[in-house]
Amino acid sequence: MFFIEMIEPEVAEGQLKEVYEEVLKKRGTIADVYKVQSLNPASIIHHMELYLGIMFGKSPLRRYQREMIAVIVSANNQCEYCQTYHGIALNNFWKDEPKVQQLRTDYTKVALSEVDQLLCELAKNLTLNPGHVNEAALEPLKKAGLEDRAILDATLVIAYFNFANRLVMGLGVSLDNQKDEWVHYD
Repeated sequence: MFFIEMIEPEVAEGQLKEVYEEVLKKRGTIADVYKVQSLNPASIIHHMELYLGIMFGKSPLRRYQREMIAVIVSANNQCEYCQTYHGIALNNFWKDEPKVQQLRTDYTKVALSEVDQLLCELAKNLTLNPGHVNEAALEPLKKAGLEDRAILDATLVIAYFNFANRLVMGLGVSLDNQKDEWVHYD
């Protein structure tokens, strides 16, 4: 149950109806993370553009790395909704459900490349202790071969999921709300 009023697509009118139709055209379904924003239709558009740009846009980070970061941030924030959906997306790349589950509980016990381990560490640290991340904290990433653009993109994913986790948890979006809806991960 959402903590605030939410307008379902079948009763939407005006701008919201147009937004829902556009989301359906682009994504095939309307995830609850968008529906919870139904009282402010413009926020759905901006949210979706931000999400698609960060998660699917051109980047030196691979798609699985962005999903992996999403899972780490969401696990540290205890956001079951995002852990679940982005764990499913990550598993589309890894094809190893136990590995994904272990990532959710303790990434240090998962066989990851040095770069992936460092990305997970950055995701955890920037989520739990943002005031302690400084230039020196980024040096191991640079030494491992990540250029500044990759570090920027990792930070964007981390920041986005901290935002999304708070939206989801703060307004009562949960797995219980889901019907048979699926967030498409291409």
